[in-house]
Amino acid sequence: MLLKNKTAVVTGCNRGIGKKIVEVFSHNGANVYACVRKIEKDFSSFIKDLSSKTNNKIIPVEIDFEDIDKTQEASKFILEKNDGIDILINNAGIIDSAIFQMTKLENLKKIFEINFFSQMVFTQYIMKSMVKNKKGSIVYISSTSAIDGNIGRSSYSSSKAAIIAQAKTLSREVGKMNIRVNVIAPGLTNTDMMSQNTPENIKTDVISRTSLMRIGETKDIANVALFLSSDLSSYLTGQTIRVDGGM
Repeated sequence: MLLKNKTAVVTGCNRGIGKKIVEVFSHNGANVYACVRKIEKDFSSFIKDLSSKTNNKIIPVEIDFEDIDKTQEASKFILEKNDGIDILINNAGIIDSAIFQMTKLENLKKIFEINFFSQMVFTQYIMKSMVKNKKGSIVYISSTSAIDGNIGRSSYSSSKAAIIAQAKTLSREVGKMNIRVNVIAPGLTNTDMMSQNTPENIKTDVISRTSLMRIGETKDIANVALFLSSDLSSYLTGQTIRVDGGM
């Protein structure tokens, strides 16, 4: 078990990549604070069943990244419960599709609020535990869109690119405290968000230009998050790892 006796905080856990990370981490021995916008009945059942199977704690936490005050409240709740946080996975995010000329400022601000600003504040709080204990691993989930600049994704790509820049800077600042900071940039991944925002013709085109000739699965991303959160990657920091099947 790569994460035995470790405690992780994971955001955006209600579905997709975040939900799979909770599953993979729990199976690898971690206790997890699973952060979601709203604790729904299905999610409660999911974590109850998973916790029973793995015999590890999974604590649901409601957090609204559109509201800085509520973000701070959730952060304080976690730290009051546990001051030994080993891992933070910043996965929560939203997407918007519009060409640059049609991008609305209000949509841009909302995307940055959720994908960047609130997660920055959240990280500042959760990091207090890591600084105190002089150890930790922080992993941001960005996107290949941040690097490639996909058409129609000006707001989304910009917010995800900001994450990469901030993570690299942060890695330099906290390395001396034995805290590592890395980024995963997934390519096209089989999630609800992908299905709802990617037309079939785009999906087919991307697959045709991908070395492995398929889109990614959530477990492909979760396994890399596991590696970056474990001691197997103890000399790896400040990096952005594309998980895109050779896109």
